[in-house]
Parts: sequence; C-alpha cells; structure tokens
Amino acid sequence: MILSNITVPLLGAVDTAVLGHLSSPEYLSGVAIGASVISMLLWAFGFLRMGTTGLVARASDSGAAWLLRALTLAFLLGALLLVLASPMLPVITQWMNASAEASPHARDYLQIRLLSAPVALANFALLGFFIGRQDSRAPLAILVTANLLNITLDLVLILGLGLGARGAAWASVFADLCSVTLGWWLLTLRHRDTRDEMIRAIRDPDFWPWRNIAPWLELMRINGDLFVRTCLLLFTLTFFTAQGAAQGDTVLAANAILLQLLMMTSYALDGFAHATESLVGRAIRRRSAGEFQRINRAAGVWAVATAMAITALLVTGKSWILPLFTDIPAVLAASAQYYPWLCALPLVAVWSYQLDGVFIGAGKSRQMRNTMFIASVMVFIPAWWTTRHMGNTGIWFSLFLWFGARSFGLMVYFYNYTKSKVWL
Repeated sequence: MILSNITVPLLGAVDTAVLGHLSSPEYLSGVAIGASVISMLLWAFGFLRMGTTGLVARASDSGAAWLLRALTLAFLLGALLLVLASPMLPVITQWMNASAEASPHARDYLQIRLLSAPVALANFALLGFFIGRQDSRAPLAILVTANLLNITLDLVLILGLGLGARGAAWASVFADLCSVTLGWWLLTLRHRDTRDEMIRAIRDPDFWPWRNIAPWLELMRINGDLFVRTCLLLFTLTFFTAQGAAQGDTVLAANAILLQLLMMTSYALDGFAHATESLVGRAIRRRSAGEFQRINRAAGVWAVATAMAITALLVTGKSWILPLFTDIPAVLAASAQYYPWLCALPLVAVWSYQLDGVFIGAGKSRQMRNTMFIASVMVFIPAWWTTRHMGNTGIWFSLFLWFGARSFGLMVYFYNYTKSKVWL
C-alpha cells in the first residue's frame, strides 16, 4: 500500500518539477492553483474510496453489491460535477487569488481535467474495493501503470510539444482513463466471483433503491459523514494555497513544492492506514478483540517508525531534494525558508493518518467528521486569523496546529472507545 500510495503524489511532484524548470513561475503557479481546485472537486468525493473499503471489509460475502452501488454513485456524481463545475471556473480561479499571468493556465488546466471526472470517481470505488478485499497488488498495478503513463505524457506534452498547463491536464485525463480500464480488467481477472455477482445484482430488481432502500441509505450515511470530513480537509488545504497565492507567485510556487513533498509523506504513511482499514474491518466482522488489538499495535509501531524515518530523510536531504523541483533562485530560496515546517509535520500528523484507518475500518465515520470540523473550524481558521500578520509563516504554523488537532481528537476518541470496549 505504501508503494501504491506514493505513486499518487509522485505524479504531482513530476508535474511540479517539469513546470518548475520552465522559464517563468507562472506555469507552476497556474497548475498549483488548478491542481488544488481539482483536488477539492474530485477528492471531495474521496468517500467513494474510504466508504467502499470499510463496507467491503465488513461484508460477509465478496462485497460485489457494495462495489456496484459505489460505482453507480460515482458515475452519477462525476457527470453532475462535470456539468456544474465547468461554468464556474472563472469565479473559482478568482477566489483562489490567482494572478493575471497564472489565471489562464489555471483555467485551461481545470477545464481539461474535469473531462475525466466520472472515471476518476469510479476509480476511487474500484480502489476501495480492492483494499477492502486485502488485494493490495491490484491498486499497486493500477496506480503505477497510470502514473508512469502520466509522467511520460508530461514529458512529451509539456517539454516536447510545449503545451504547458494544458499538457499536464491532458496527461492526467489519459491516466484516469487508463486507471479505470485497468481496474476493471484486474477485477475480472482476480475477482471473477465479484464480477459475476455484480452482473446478477444488476438483474435483480431487489438490488435497486426503489425496491430495497436500506443498503443505499447505509451507503449514503457513511459517505455523507466522509464527504463533510473530506470537504473540510480540502477546504483547509485550498485555503492554505489561496493565502500563499495572495503573497505572490514566488511564495505560491514555493508552497506548491513543499505541499507536494508533504503529500508524498502523507500518502506513504497512509499505506499503514489503508492496510489497517481492511484488517480492522475483518476483525470487527469476526468480533475478535485480540485481533483488533494486535492490528492496531503493529500498525501504530510501524507508522511512527516510518514517520521518524521520513523526517530524518527530509532533514538530511534538503540540499538535493529542493533542487529537484526548481532551479528558479527566488522559488528555491522561499522553499528553503519554510522547509523546517515540512520536516516537523510527519511526527505530528502520523496519528491523524493511522487512526483514520481504524475509524474507516470500524465504520465510525461520524467521529472522523467531528474531529475534522474541530481541527478546521475551531483550530486552523482562528490560528490563521491570529497569525496572519506573520505572512506565510503564519499559514504554515496554522497548518501545523491543524494536523496536531486532528491527531489529538482521534486519539481521544480511540482511547475512550477502547476503554469502553465499544469497537466490536
């Protein structure tokens, strides 16, 4: 799962690195804004991955019906997003404080990326199913293949054909199409029973919500909580990007580089969380308290050890990591100035990732929503308001507190639920 996850931010890192070596920071700034917005729009529906994983892991059968419901919801939401978001792009880029030079690149990137929204959301559901079935090799194959294609197309379309932000967007669209095609092929190859059950479910009138609404309501309940939680998360990260943009393209570009590195560490640590999701779901399905405890103990130890190793790597590798992303002196200097915040974050954020996996596997989405609300609305925003005179330092300090609040809130929930023995 770590290998699978790290390919996702690696793709963004390649986008950043390729654009960061062009002649002007406006290309990187435009794609930074566009990528931030598309993350907000697409990853707001990341519940399709998380919710599907937990439901499939706790299912007594293959989970085919849950996958089919998630795919149906994904295509409907993706089509709705494509129709509604496209006319709002000028307003969105203006809200993000994009400069006059960066705005056209951001709009071009967003307009093209939205074309693949339905298949991108369907891919979330497929990945969630594979993780729920403890098939970690399928996500690895999907993400590595798609991202290698995306990286190759980045080099061809951006550097070879000079398409700039549009080239980065088209590369991502083709990668999304590749992902869902490969995911369906692997489903047919590795989980033929699930494919056959999905076909039977489609033909069964009792599967559809107008005949049997209860499973669809359960899907919507879990996904509703996760949707709110993900929207708050993406609002915070998008707000972070917008405040950097208000300080100029140089600061925005520097923050984009540091956020790409932060995403790489986040996705790496999420590997343990994703494994925990499926294993905790299995333990709860079996009602095994001993298995539940062993899973959390082992995953927690490995997650903390990995966070410490990542911090050590960031600290010792600063001199060669940052030049990989840009050779623009001003951007490089700004990145180095705020780099210490990046080094400290894995040690604070590790429990926010790891305990997310526990709560997803246990189906306790409301607690995740509540913790994210407190961290975003009651910690991050007041911290930013109090430190806004500090410029970009204040923004990074607020992000640091946000991660800390998420970790602390989930730890409180976990301790109380473990003490009360309510997990099973």
